[in-house]
Amino acid sequence: MTGGSLGLRGSHGSSQPSAKFPAIARKYSSKMLASSLREKERVLPVICRYLGRRRVAMILLVALALLAFVWGSLKVSKEGTSSNVKKNNVASLHQHEEAGSGSLEHPCHRFALPPPPPLGGRRLGPRPCSVCYIPVELARARMPSSLSVSPVLRNLTYVVDGNPRKTELHGGSDFGGYPSLKQRNDSFDIRESMTVHCGFVKGNKPGHHTGFDIDEADLMELQQFHEVIVASAIFGNYDIIQQPKNISEESRRTVPFYMFVDEETEAYMKNSSVLDSSMKVGLWRIIVVHNIPYNDSRRNGKVPKLLLHRILPNVQYSIWIDGKLQLVVDPYQVLERFLWSQNANFAISRHYRRFDVFEEAEANKAAGKYDNASIDYQIEFYKSEGLTPYSDAKFPITSDVPEGCVIIREHVPITNLFGCLWFNEVDRFTSRDQLSFSTVRDKIMKKVKWSIDMFLDCERRNFVIQAYHRDLLEHMPSPVASVIRGRPSLNHYSLTGRTPVKDTRRNRRFSARHHRKSVAGTRNKQAISQARKFYLISNYAT
Repeated sequence: MTGGSLGLRGSHGSSQPSAKFPAIARKYSSKMLASSLREKERVLPVICRYLGRRRVAMILLVALALLAFVWGSLKVSKEGTSSNVKKNNVASLHQHEEAGSGSLEHPCHRFALPPPPPLGGRRLGPRPCSVCYIPVELARARMPSSLSVSPVLRNLTYVVDGNPRKTELHGGSDFGGYPSLKQRNDSFDIRESMTVHCGFVKGNKPGHHTGFDIDEADLMELQQFHEVIVASAIFGNYDIIQQPKNISEESRRTVPFYMFVDEETEAYMKNSSVLDSSMKVGLWRIIVVHNIPYNDSRRNGKVPKLLLHRILPNVQYSIWIDGKLQLVVDPYQVLERFLWSQNANFAISRHYRRFDVFEEAEANKAAGKYDNASIDYQIEFYKSEGLTPYSDAKFPITSDVPEGCVIIREHVPITNLFGCLWFNEVDRFTSRDQLSFSTVRDKIMKKVKWSIDMFLDCERRNFVIQAYHRDLLEHMPSPVASVIRGRPSLNHYSLTGRTPVKDTRRNRRFSARHHRKSVAGTRNKQAISQARKFYLISNYAT
């Protein structure tokens, strides 16, 4: 065989045809092309002729109808399956997770808090952290069908005295009824039926001739049954009312928002056109309180804060937030996260820094929160009863100092008793409720199996935003707009016809650092030159 018959090998390894093969290939390809065209010319008319017949058209229509039916059936089946899955999820979430049970795990049980920020960061102080909430409709489905069983205590009634008298030297008020030390100690002996002092000692019902009086129309509203309510208070025109955000339509329809104010705050709101005849400001229904019992606005605020179960006797769950706070998470999600998923009936955040009552007392004295003598007297009294500094030996109790601006609770006898006894301490001693919290909690826990869920303060800051008090806002200087003096410098990119680059925060920080360095460098140069002059003059003098 010759190289011509096999062809030559090219530079890239492909075979090149000899001079004899191209003509044959071209002839063969032309014949094949002509025959294929003739085949198509014969087939196309046949297809068109058959497509024009009625029978073929009917077959095509039936096929299309079958396809549409099958597609619709698949879609309906998919929707039915998804709805069943949703119903099953709601049902499984509605069941309480118990150890060793076969129920599905809560969606947030595997959620872990992010690590704390490094200590060397620029931002100091408390900050919010991530919190896992389930959707509002699932959170509402998680609401227990009945209230929790109160340990030991079943029936709680309250002292009524038309003419309370002070029998001991320290503490108490007409509104609180001046309970004696013996009555105070007996109130910590938990029994099945108890009668304790709990404010409102005068009058036949709270809000009616008791020293914390409410209009009859508002009293009728407060007597209504509600599963969930949100409450707050502003006394002494001390705060600016904050509107809740991210509230679902279901909560807007079913959850009342009550804001208790005194006559001073009401007058300010009316003069500033914030409050009209409807007595509503956004979501808040304004409840005006007359004949307030104390001269101290902070102490007046403790009445609805700690005795909410007395003002609203037919409420199952409540969320209390101080007047300076703005709620930014739906109430059902907050209750599900901090009560229902924790099997708790009282929740409060712990202080972000302090865990010890003695440290909290010193901090209150340093900040001038109350007169030092009263704080010292209260702490010495608790020390005589056995109060000790907080230590790890108290675990699983994680703190003795709460951040008491938010209280989440279920209104059952044991939590109502806790509110009464906590208020009695505030009435007897200082109004700083952080100082008396752990004493009341620990005395109850010694008698019955009950505890308080104290969650992280950064979790609290996730669902409420803290604003400044009114007096701080009024004394803050108003922001002054900066004025550019002189001719602005040309941007480098404007000379080349490009779009000027915006001055980002990073560039501003860089320019500020560069300015500081240049100023520092100039100062250093001036100092060096002055030192050099002094050196030359001194040498010349010698």
